[in-house]
This record gives sequence, structure tokens and C-alpha cells, in this order.
Amino acid sequence: MYFSSNLRLLRKRKSLTQDDLASILGIKRPTLNNYENQISMPPVDMLVRFSDYFGISIDTLVRINLELLSGSQLGELENGYDVFVRGARLRVLTATVGNDNEENIELVPEKAKAGYLTGFSDPEYIVSLPVFRLPFLDNARKYRTFQISGDSMLPIPPGAYITGEFVRDWLTIKDGQACIIFTLNDGLSFKIVENHIKEKGVLRCHSLNSLFEPYDVSVSDIREIWKFVHFISSELPSGHIELDQILRTLNGIQHDVGELKNKLL
Repeated sequence: MYFSSNLRLLRKRKSLTQDDLASILGIKRPTLNNYENQISMPPVDMLVRFSDYFGISIDTLVRINLELLSGSQLGELENGYDVFVRGARLRVLTATVGNDNEENIELVPEKAKAGYLTGFSDPEYIVSLPVFRLPFLDNARKYRTFQISGDSMLPIPPGAYITGEFVRDWLTIKDGQACIIFTLNDGLSFKIVENHIKEKGVLRCHSLNSLFEPYDVSVSDIREIWKFVHFISSELPSGHIELDQILRTLNGIQHDVGELKNKLL
């Protein structure tokens, strides 16, 4: 069991002394010291009190070694994203860390996207991906970069690298937010979303390119969502997007007219 070390870790992360925490919980400091040094274990009612204060389930406090979690995972746990507390279908994201125990940003290039369908939760696959760091990003959050294809998000060009922040609580996604959505059926898609999870259990997905129709994705099909942070590209966004759209529309009309003629004849 890891309760003693977890208690000490969580207390220090809140910058509390033993006297501070003992006062908050209404117990004596020597009693708290005994808990932290494995001299004694708290009774069930005391475990409940610790659980309520830290917002972490008793099961997690006792059975999970929190010292093995990364900074971002600890931060998410402290912010209330404990699967046993929320009762939500949350999973621990497979990630990589450097020698300094800080998380890397894994890169999923175009050639590796097919493998992501089956390897997204496989540590061996994730470890095989290229990794890098960006010093201006918050190291308490988890990021991953994906290379996009197609022209549905023009003027962001095909081949651009989109960096996203991992989203655990999908209800926090705001309307108009750009996200990378991963489903087992459609793979990775980069879209602007409307959040209808509470009302309909779906995300409404829009493309920046108006030639593409919006569509709904059921949350039951979604495995991961990454909130857009920035993109990297060697190409400048096209200055002729409207002309391109007009030409594509005309081509579509010509195709439809041709099909109508064939049916009439």
C-alpha cells in the first residue's frame, strides 16, 4: 500500500506543513506524522476525510503509487479527474518521458497515422514515435503533434503539423474550439467543434473549408480528443482560397449536371 508516501507527496504539493494539514483536518500533528511514516494507518472515517480533502478516491490513495505519475497526470488527478471519483470512462494516456522525468511531445507523422489506430494505447508503439520538446508549452499538460492531410481545413495547408493538448473531460470543450478527434472508424480528424454531448451525446464537426459539410460524431466512437494549440508548416496559407473553392464548386456542379443528363437520356 502507498498511503503514507502518497499522503506526504500530496501535502507537499499543496505547500502545507504537517501542522497545517493536521489543523485543516482536525487531528493532532503527531497522528498525521504517524500516518506519513507508516507507524499507523488511519481508520476508515479518517481515510474518507483525506479523500474528500484531496478530491482523490480512497482506492487511489491506498493502492496507486502517485510518485510514479508524471507532473501532468498528478495535476489532472488533483483537479478532480480521478476515474474512481468521477465515475467517467477515463483512461491513463500512454506517454513518454525524458531522462529528466518530464513528458515529451510525441509526433505522429502521416506515415504513422495508420499505426495509431491500433497502437494509440500500446506503450511499444508510442515509444517508437519521434519526440521533441517546446519550451513555451506548459509542462504540467500533455501534448501530442499530428500531421494532417487533405484540404478540409484550408487555409491550414495539408502536411501541416498540428499540436494538441490532451482533453480528459470532454464536457469542457467549448463551441468553436478546434480539436483533433480520434475514432477507431475514421482515425484522426482535425475539425472545429460544437459541443452537444450533454444534449445529444455528439460533437458537431465543421471544416474551415466551406465546401465540406458538417457532420456529427458520437462520443461512444471517440477514443481521444486533443485541443488545438498551434500548427507548424513550411507552406504559407493560400491566398486564393476563395478562388479554389469556386473552382471546386463549379466542378461539382458540372459533375451533378452530367449525372442528371445521363439519367434523363
